[in-house]
Amino acid sequence: MHEVHPVDIITLQEFPEEVVSDFTPKCFDQFIGQQELKAKLAVYTAAAKMRGEPIDHILFSGPPGLGKTTLSHIMAQEMGVGIKICSGPMLERTGDLVAILSSLQPRDMLFIDEIHRTPKAVEEVLYSAMEQFCVDVIIGQGAGAKTVNLPLSPFTLVGATTKAGLLTAPLRSRFGITERLDFYHDHELQDIVLRYAQYLDFSLATDAALRIAHASRGTPRVAKKLTRRMRDFAQVNRKSLCDDVFVEQTLGLLGIDAEGLSAVDNLILKKLVVTFGGGPVGLETIASIIGEDSGTIELVYEPFLLRKGYLEKTVRGRQIPPLVLAKLRKKFLGQASLL
Repeated sequence: MHEVHPVDIITLQEFPEEVVSDFTPKCFDQFIGQQELKAKLAVYTAAAKMRGEPIDHILFSGPPGLGKTTLSHIMAQEMGVGIKICSGPMLERTGDLVAILSSLQPRDMLFIDEIHRTPKAVEEVLYSAMEQFCVDVIIGQGAGAKTVNLPLSPFTLVGATTKAGLLTAPLRSRFGITERLDFYHDHELQDIVLRYAQYLDFSLATDAALRIAHASRGTPRVAKKLTRRMRDFAQVNRKSLCDDVFVEQTLGLLGIDAEGLSAVDNLILKKLVVTFGGGPVGLETIASIIGEDSGTIELVYEPFLLRKGYLEKTVRGRQIPPLVLAKLRKKFLGQASLL
């Protein structure tokens, strides 16, 4: 068995420097996963280009790291137009949004990440901008102030949100295309890992890539992060090829077990099983016991545990499903004294 040495020091000049820029697909064919969504977006993009019109406004929802920004860039590339990127919390004043909107060229795209966090006053400016391609601007102050209608170039607003339920009804209704991105399958993530490893210029066995994919929580962003860490350990340990054994040992050093569970995942399950007998337990109680923010647990850790069947939500709180409880009791029983 190969031994992983996390602290060995070698001359790093022998290896290429960390690649700062990331590989991003430039067209729909290069984008892996989300097949049904990708096919629909390709049709919308091609039809709008044929008509010489902007694509209808789009709302992307779903967990972070699944490709909402990347798909928007691909559509802009296919349309041959520009795209501007900002986030909802950054738009503190209506003037910030008006400045961005007035700078857009015909058919350009404006991508607003976390659009559900856009301030209310700024959001109301979007209503007329999305429907009529104009905004009302107040010039002057006091009794001499007057409202001027500022026309805008026809554009496409792409809104991205991780919490679609927090969007107001007036804003949601103005999106002509509403799509949700879902978690990726392991074989899709395996393809992403292999291609990214090639981009990073290091060798990774196919079964090792599948092992990384299994630990990536169904998210390409996590898969890429783990692939970069594998390259770090491979360089330090002078590995010409990362095989399955090496990857599994490295994941162990990173706190990820054979089931793809992180240290925090296991801590959540351990507390539920050993301290509360499997639940149900309220989210705030779990957060206070493990010392983590409840919002982080709900957004980062819960989706993976729910999808894998380790956790379920009830009206009384979170609990371990009965069919899994016996397995987890066996796993954590020997560690009860460590609590």
